[in-house]
Amino acid sequence: MVKTGFAFRSTILALVAIAALVAAPAAGAKKDKKLDPDKVTPLIFVHGGSGSGAQFESQQMRLTGNGFPQRYIHVLEYDTLTPIDENLDEVHASLDALIESVKAQSGKSRVDVLGHSRGTTVMHEYLASPERAANVRRYVNIDGRTSDTPPGGVETLAIWAEIQTLGPDEGPREIGGAKNVTIPNQTHVQVATSEESFTPIFKFLIGKKPQTDEIEKGKQKVKVAGRAVVFPQNVGVPAGTQLDVWQIRPATGERKGNKPAEEPDLAADGSWGPLKLLRGKRYEFALTRPDGVVHHLYPEPFRHNDRLVRLLSSIPGEGVELLLDTSDQSSGMVIVRYKELWGDQGAQSDVLTVEGQNVVTPALSPISNTTNAVFVFDEDSDGVSNPGAPIPLIFSLPFLTGVDLFIPAASPPNDTVEVKLKSRGRGPARSLNFPNFPSSTNRVSLNFSDYEP
Repeated sequence: MVKTGFAFRSTILALVAIAALVAAPAAGAKKDKKLDPDKVTPLIFVHGGSGSGAQFESQQMRLTGNGFPQRYIHVLEYDTLTPIDENLDEVHASLDALIESVKAQSGKSRVDVLGHSRGTTVMHEYLASPERAANVRRYVNIDGRTSDTPPGGVETLAIWAEIQTLGPDEGPREIGGAKNVTIPNQTHVQVATSEESFTPIFKFLIGKKPQTDEIEKGKQKVKVAGRAVVFPQNVGVPAGTQLDVWQIRPATGERKGNKPAEEPDLAADGSWGPLKLLRGKRYEFALTRPDGVVHHLYPEPFRHNDRLVRLLSSIPGEGVELLLDTSDQSSGMVIVRYKELWGDQGAQSDVLTVEGQNVVTPALSPISNTTNAVFVFDEDSDGVSNPGAPIPLIFSLPFLTGVDLFIPAASPPNDTVEVKLKSRGRGPARSLNFPNFPSSTNRVSLNFSDYEP
């Protein structure tokens, strides 16, 4: 009888223990990350020179990965080709309109704003108006203007890159009365996009540390949206431009199948999506322009829902088009990463190869150049490569470098152009390969992520 009672009690205890294990989350399981929309404030990112919402793309994914509502994330995009003293009133008027729209949409009385580089000048001048400052709850100043006091008296976080590459190195920079954070071993654009800057920004805006600063894998199908715009004016691509999205083979960039995976319409401002695309798969975004030229844009595989994809293009015969030499015999490309490409930092340099030729060297991309985009083409269309020195005109422009490299082309393509990036101090090499299109009728852009997937 005693044994029977003991057995019965043991059985009950075992069942209780099993029930507890079933009810409890597994070790290391993640808690629900959703933030209460009633307890967070919508935010607006204001980019810098030659910028767009793309400089906030990674931080946006980190925010939503920590439960921040996607609908509360906004960007102000404006023309940075025009000198700032000529269009500042227009930019401020656009920001007024955006803030009013965000307040109406969210039901909130104020917004948070983050400004980067030239965007900090936009914001310092904007917050100088008490009426405008009253609409801003908190402000993040990213590697730009300094001041003795927080702009407009708004509570401010100032983020600084330890490595100063723009202007003279005048020692520590700060905003008086603000919380100032310097991010070690980072430069001007990287400090806006990095996981190291995300944590202090999140804590300042939300009031607690994020659960993760990584961009975690999303569902099997991720929602992707963005704009196709003219660089650097940030206006929609010309009317009549068609966008097709193709799934492609990673090794060659060749399209899969006979029809696009998606054929989204483009709004007047270049907006498209959202589209449901397969996480981890390679895609080509093909913009067919009214002049018949096709602009092939190749991002790295999508990892997470992303509403800030920017397809940076051009107007035929204008802007960046004037920087390029094109021909039927050669391929060309623009390679972009919103984390400066360092070529003169020894073991801390990036290695970016095109057909085996490193195009990030001490001569082509010193740290002082703050390179975010590498233009690769056959200068003068002479069939001769000269990768030892940068193309002077392009090298003289902010954030750009140019490399004279002859890459044989064919129509239709008969070979693969191999492009590989080994990031400084991080991760394995990543590739974005594409067919050897003739540059006379095709433009190619490759976008490497500013984070290590």
